Amino acid sequence: MAVNIQLEWTPNPSTLKYVVDATLLPSGAMNFTNPESATEKSPLADKLFHIKGVAAVMLGTHFVTVTKGDEGEWDELNDSVMMTLDQHLSAGETVVKPEVLAARAAELAQGGSGVEQKIREILEAEVRPAVAMDGGDITLDRFEDGIVYLHMKGSCSGCPSSTATLKMGIESRLKESIPEVNEVVAV
Repeated sequence: MAVNIQLEWTPNPSTLKYVVDATLLPSGAMNFTNPESATEKSPLADKLFHIKGVAAVMLGTHFVTVTKGDEGEWDELNDSVMMTLDQHLSAGETVVKPEVLAARAAELAQGGSGVEQKIREILEAEVRPAVAMDGGDITLDRFEDGIVYLHMKGSCSGCPSSTATLKMGIESRLKESIPEVNEVVAV
């Protein structure tokens, strides 16, 4: 089965987004910032880390973002990423190990405090779909003493405009809906 792959630029000049017509994850995103975590959890991310210059990989529901390091040149790197994605997905190989997906689902089902639930709902409904369009993801780490700690992933990590998105967009939206929120910071 052939897979269709569309290349998209992101606001982060070090990250490219590859949109595929296959479901990679049932929901959300998984971020890999080192080859060891990819090897443990995702055969696809593991293969991508074997491409010279790949520094980070994020898997979304229907996309993969690849961040290059100092060694990588986009011309060579892009060709290798496209070929790897095409071969892996066309062969129907496993994207994320089933036991990892099961553990993720169990963790998400646990929830958190009432405020954390409200934060998660806004992130899921409004923020994550918007940043996914640019090849990124934002997830809640924790809510503590009025401060929302968020993980910036994919193209959001290291993006020049991520601070503006965080402060002007996400922080103001959360403060507007949840009076307990005083500040939003990236971890």
